[in-house]
Amino acid sequence: MRSPERPLSPHISIYRWQLTVLLSGFHRLTGLALAAGTLLLLWWLLAAAAGENAYGVFEAFLRSPLGLLLLFGWTASLFYHLCNGIRHLAWDCGWGFEIKSFYRSGWTVIAAAAALTIIAWIAGLAHWS
Repeated sequence: MRSPERPLSPHISIYRWQLTVLLSGFHRLTGLALAAGTLLLLWWLLAAAAGENAYGVFEAFLRSPLGLLLLFGWTASLFYHLCNGIRHLAWDCGWGFEIKSFYRSGWTVIAAAAALTIIAWIAGLAHWS
């Protein structure tokens, strides 16, 4: 007879959340965000091809709070996905499989993605003004 408080099979709710699980899930989510952000890139290209009025509408949207939020999210997703992809390439070469290395490289990915996002926004806003 099975115990009523235990699930029949392993379920995510019985595991303790760890950094590696969160980073893996975030890598997948940022991949989806990058795919969705490609629509913003497509709009930019179509607006540039359509003329000054269409581009003005696009630029007004991009300067709005929602546009800036989407652009910031896309930028952060790009840098996180890039840094974590480099981490995965190191794993493909057989490097960094020790537990300490998993956590060290995970925190490095987070820090590098945050730093690159901030640097890109500082440089971009200085140029855009």
